[in-house]
Amino acid sequence: APEQAARMKKLQEQEKRQKVEFRKRMEQEVSQFIQATGEPRRRFQPMNKIERSILHDVAEVAGLTSFSFGDDEDSRYVMVFKKEFAPSDEELDAYRRGEEWDPARAEERRRLRELAAQQEEAELERGPAPPGPPNDYKDKYRHLIGSDAAKAAART
Repeated sequence: APEQAARMKKLQEQEKRQKVEFRKRMEQEVSQFIQATGEPRRRFQPMNKIERSILHDVAEVAGLTSFSFGDDEDSRYVMVFKKEFAPSDEELDAYRRGEEWDPARAEERRRLRELAAQQEEAELERGPAPPGPPNDYKDKYRHLIGSDAAKAAART
């Protein structure tokens, strides 16, 4: 039992050291990211839950915005954004779906949504269609009456 307790304590200290080292490494990477002028966002490699929480904490302390993406626990990764380049809801949705963000495609989708909204608004302004028969009775019985019969009857 004393040996087991000593091993457990040693393992806990080792895990604590690894977390501290990981935090220092992430602080350095985030610092490099902040200093990089042409980089609005950075995607980190997939990591476990504890490492992601450490990275989120480091990003928050640094004044950055961070989000986790990915479906299962093994493939979840963190993406860090500079405040001035904070992602839009559409951009976040694209990353959540596993797609790469394309501003041109997003602009096209936005334009199509606006057009659909305008069409829907125009339909609402017109009001409901006036009630009436679904088709003309003359067309229905044209094969019996014929098109010339009505003209002939009108002449007589």
